[in-house]
Amino acid sequence: MFARKKWTSLFALVIIASLVLAACAPPTPEIIEREVVVEKPVVETVIVEKEVLVEKEVVETVVVEKEVPVEKIVKETVEVVVEKEVIVEVTPIAEEDPTALPRNETLYFNGLQWGSVACWNPYSQNCNNAMAVVQQDNARVPMFESPYLYNMLDGQQYPLLADGPYAWNDAHTEITFKLKAAAKWSDGTPLTAEDVAYTWATNVKYNTGAGAANVDYIDAIEAVDAQTVVVKAKLNDEGKAVNPLIVGAYVSSNYVLQKAWTQKLEERTGGDATELMADTAEDVVYSGPYHKFFADDQKVVLVRDDNYWGQDASMWGELPAPKYLAHTIFKDNAAGSVALAQGEVDVSQQFNSNVQVLWLSYGLPVSTYLPEAPYSIGASLPTAFYNLESYGLDQLAVRRAIAIAVDYPTIIANAMTNQSATFDQVPRSLMNPTPGEQAMYDHDAVADLQWAGNDVEGAKKLLDEAGIVDTDGDGWREYNGQKLSYVATCPNGWSDWQAAIEVVAAAGKEIGIDITSNFPEWAVYQTIVTKSDAPLAEGYDIFMMWSNGAGPTEPWGRVRNMLSSEWVGMASNWNGNWGQYSNPDVDALIQAIPGESDPDKLKEIYTELVRIYLTDIPSFTLMYRPDMFHAVNETVWTNFPHQDDGTDPPVPPMVCVDGWSIACLYNVTLVNP
Repeated sequence: MFARKKWTSLFALVIIASLVLAACAPPTPEIIEREVVVEKPVVETVIVEKEVLVEKEVVETVVVEKEVPVEKIVKETVEVVVEKEVIVEVTPIAEEDPTALPRNETLYFNGLQWGSVACWNPYSQNCNNAMAVVQQDNARVPMFESPYLYNMLDGQQYPLLADGPYAWNDAHTEITFKLKAAAKWSDGTPLTAEDVAYTWATNVKYNTGAGAANVDYIDAIEAVDAQTVVVKAKLNDEGKAVNPLIVGAYVSSNYVLQKAWTQKLEERTGGDATELMADTAEDVVYSGPYHKFFADDQKVVLVRDDNYWGQDASMWGELPAPKYLAHTIFKDNAAGSVALAQGEVDVSQQFNSNVQVLWLSYGLPVSTYLPEAPYSIGASLPTAFYNLESYGLDQLAVRRAIAIAVDYPTIIANAMTNQSATFDQVPRSLMNPTPGEQAMYDHDAVADLQWAGNDVEGAKKLLDEAGIVDTDGDGWREYNGQKLSYVATCPNGWSDWQAAIEVVAAAGKEIGIDITSNFPEWAVYQTIVTKSDAPLAEGYDIFMMWSNGAGPTEPWGRVRNMLSSEWVGMASNWNGNWGQYSNPDVDALIQAIPGESDPDKLKEIYTELVRIYLTDIPSFTLMYRPDMFHAVNETVWTNFPHQDDGTDPPVPPMVCVDGWSIACLYNVTLVNP
């Protein structure tokens, strides 16, 4: 159509030019116009991008001027057939985006994936594949699946691959569960107990993240028959399970992987652990409802497997509603927030500053799980860790001075835009703000160790009394003659964390300690912070990381990850204690909790752990934060989880992919079907 219009325009110009020339001719001859109408099939060659030749036949009417011998120009009508070749320039039409997706079939996310996906290997901890490969308290299950799904709202574990609840034996040393007969792999083969057992054996053999985290607590996982699995706990000298909490949590935190595919992986990597975990696993066999469709540095897309076994009546009874799960990789939170407001993101797991403005001021169909501040359920503790190897940070006076000088109300009001409880409302400890966890320690017993922040004068006094003063008059304090100078850091683009780090840096200047900020990209940041078998790199003196949120082992799991020395020395440490703190008394208390059933004794232990934490200050919490942010735009999809939505079991605000929250994918519906 475009070519035809352009040819017509060119032809009109020819006519106009002819008229102009005629007007300029000498007036001597008598002019008689003769109209000649030519009906001609024209073979037209159109040259387009990539030198594609398109031939098409057109019929056109043209005016031909003809001079006759009587010095008259006669206008007559004749019909002739003319064949000619016309070269037409055509503006290239942009190629269609091969990653473009039907909007009414696609659920868009943000805040999970930062940077490009490295692999699809569920045995690896370095895939940076946030849509598909995350084993945690609430395992991410769109592609790979666990036997059970944890629900943070009621603390229950609901069967997924498993058929019914698991059962402990009388001695509380073994768990037994059965698998659903309908469960199948993406290649159509049955998912069996042998797969469960072989997954565990592989994790142990190659010391994967899942293996290293559980091998001290799980002795074996065995297939009794094709559908029956037994998980055997490791026992202490008294014949009791070393840690029944971890044994129970394993079945909702870790994937089951296909034995046949794992053996194929072992064969091509020669049984080498490093090679096995470095394999990109593009051919991986999975059991979940989605699998890889597309991934680059701009977008990650999963597509629904319409043969997914979970549509069987024994599980969901249907397929999830969205055909595609797509995650655009945004540069930072600001870009992600714009996309949420514009309806380009449906489910947002990122910090959206002043999120309430989107509906209060602009009337957009955006909402959060809770209708009022803090808008989400507080469950985790974003924390500033000290690098205890940095000069001067081995001194308690320095650590405490920085911690008490930080202006936490500003962090919560500005960095978090009030999407966090304050430390006046929920005093700092190792517990999240939920009532259940707050009841697990004695608040009065540690009240004298608390601080609400912004205590600049108290921090100065503390440093002065420790002899850490400015001796050369440059405005900065020295310890043993060396200036105290630190870099505080967190990932670039994580706007709430960056704002918090700037407040930490400002506190340093207020008390005479030089703290500058630095924001490396996440891909760099995570490789440095999680390498706990060597001192942290320069520029990571104070750095932010997360804590555990809600899960079947909490708050024990969070305390362990923040304080246990077992993580020190790990080459790939995604667990915690990234500042490499070590205290044998703390380790002993942590080890005592899983085997203790007396509530009073448990409260006593947790209180002592909080006391040590607030005394030693190896790290300090900057804010409270939901396990997952959960803001939704209901322009395209609706029926997302929200408080008192009537779902039973209640669907938690875990962005529709973690644990029991994946039930959200079966509940959402289109606004305009």
